[in-house]
Amino acid sequence: DKHPKWVEILDAKTKDKLCFLDKVEPNATIGEIKSMFHKSHPQWYPARQSIRLDPKGKSLKDEDVLQHLPVGTTATFYFRDLGAQISWVTVFLTEYTGPLVIYLMFYFRVPFIYASKYDFTTSKHWVVHLACMCHSFHYVKRLLETLFVHRFSHGTMPLRNIFKNCTYYWGFAAWMAYYINHPLYTPPIYGEQQIRLALIIFLFCQIGNFSIHIALRNLRPPGSKTRKIPYPTKNPFTWIFLLVSCPNYTYELGSWLGFTLMTQCLPVAFFTLVGFVQMTVWAKGKHRSYLKEFRDYPPLRSPILPFIL
Repeated sequence: DKHPKWVEILDAKTKDKLCFLDKVEPNATIGEIKSMFHKSHPQWYPARQSIRLDPKGKSLKDEDVLQHLPVGTTATFYFRDLGAQISWVTVFLTEYTGPLVIYLMFYFRVPFIYASKYDFTTSKHWVVHLACMCHSFHYVKRLLETLFVHRFSHGTMPLRNIFKNCTYYWGFAAWMAYYINHPLYTPPIYGEQQIRLALIIFLFCQIGNFSIHIALRNLRPPGSKTRKIPYPTKNPFTWIFLLVSCPNYTYELGSWLGFTLMTQCLPVAFFTLVGFVQMTVWAKGKHRSYLKEFRDYPPLRSPILPFIL
């Protein structure tokens, strides 16, 4: 019987023995081993643990089974502490609630933002009110999707990420809101036509983005981590899958281009540009992993912009 019965866990940096588990079932998963390790070291809950076969190797997945790993009767694993973790849902809720509240503070011109004579006054330009509705709609949509639509393949992320992400989202929201709701703000050059066109682009892309999120959710049954190639569905907004690997980012970019056109505000344009660069990085990574994972991946697709990028 060559199945492992003993598991020893060493510190990946110092090689000190941290834990020895005996009589471990051959069909035990790495997730179960993490739980056993947690019992002897309560400070390292499973989400904090990276368990690997080699000190410098990649982390094993929770669903990896002991007897399918290249180990002898005694399995030696290396442990690294991933640091304090926080759930993705918490991160997203914090990230997206901030911009919603911050923008509204500027919109209602709460005291100490602009000169005191403007406290709680409202703008005479209808585009300012429209922009507030669109911005609020976008973040309410994101919050609802986080709660009811998205399925996260990783339960947690490092706690330090929340500070970085919130600085980005909250900071940009304040910067944009300051100028759009400023008493001296002037509407776009081409007036109503520009605003109407921008609104159509914005709403079209918001519906598109939502449609893609639903299509991606339906690809993964609840509780599973299986990955499949996303294909267009009966919903016309998903037909862009024929040409793009990550159309959720394509639509997200379109939404912010619409918002930039609507407000004709430089900080919004800058936020759109920075977001586009970041989403392109994510889209290229996702596109690469699709190509690596699926031999029959549709060859026509680009990561984020059809035929271009």
